[in-house]
Amino acid sequence: MLIKPPADIRPSEITDQNLFLSRRKWIAAVAAAGLVPRLALGVSSDPDATGARLADVTDGPFSSDEDLTPFKDVTGYNNFYEFGTGKRDPARYSGKFKPRPWSVKISGECEKPGNYAFEDIVKSHALEERIYRLRCVEAWSMVVPWVGVPLAAVLKRFKPTSRAKYVAFRTIFRPAEMPGQNTRTLDWPYVEGLRIDEAMNPLAMLVVGVYGRELPNQNGAPLRLIVPWKYGFKNIKSIVSIRFSEKQPPTTWNKYAPREYGFYANVNPEVDHPRWSQRRERRIGDLFKRPTLKFNGYGEQVASLYSGLDLSKNF
Repeated sequence: MLIKPPADIRPSEITDQNLFLSRRKWIAAVAAAGLVPRLALGVSSDPDATGARLADVTDGPFSSDEDLTPFKDVTGYNNFYEFGTGKRDPARYSGKFKPRPWSVKISGECEKPGNYAFEDIVKSHALEERIYRLRCVEAWSMVVPWVGVPLAAVLKRFKPTSRAKYVAFRTIFRPAEMPGQNTRTLDWPYVEGLRIDEAMNPLAMLVVGVYGRELPNQNGAPLRLIVPWKYGFKNIKSIVSIRFSEKQPPTTWNKYAPREYGFYANVNPEVDHPRWSQRRERRIGDLFKRPTLKFNGYGEQVASLYSGLDLSKNF
């Protein structure tokens, strides 16, 4: 759980007790994704939330008690260029996308490569809700109750070898269903990567839902990555490939503009983007900006990963 020092808490940031309790109501629901039942515990709720409810979701560690961004904003204001470059485009144009059936190819430096069905990827792990601040690339942020499984627990099942220094991810390529892929905006399909120790950090998460419900198409259904101490473009969506690599893999935005988007992409207010400052951010729904926290406020959990690394050069 993220605990802020009292001096850093503004009155507007204190969650009303009734709101806090309402988003911790217990939910008993039937899983629509065929996930293994677990002990039913409470998850966040929103009266505007839609989609099939996920069963037996428990609050995970590292959750924040900050006010949540409303479901309508989480699902209606996105970056997902496969459906268009506008923030409202993913919600408008993702209706034709078919997230079922789904499989993920596991390859590279591991002992158990192969094609795995979506259900096989997540079914042996308890679903957790973790409420993370999600920082995007243009100084706006959200607080989102993601539901998923620890990335490390999934990756360990495939037994990466000692040569696996990085983990590479790839998004599906379906231009017939993803109209943005018919443009030359980016080099499709979208690819991303992490160092293996970053991928194994307990904060990193493979996400299958939000607000206790199945992940909507516009948010990266059926399987996406959340790495909460990094900028939003690292959180690759609609994953169909996970590859263990000895060498640092290419990443889409780094290929597109290497001076602007580094491989690490850690939230760092001390390093400005070439075209704007990253020292302040605006939370969706707020009128004024607030200081950007280094590592998005998760320095205690992740700063040691970068000991001795010059983060102004390795941005």
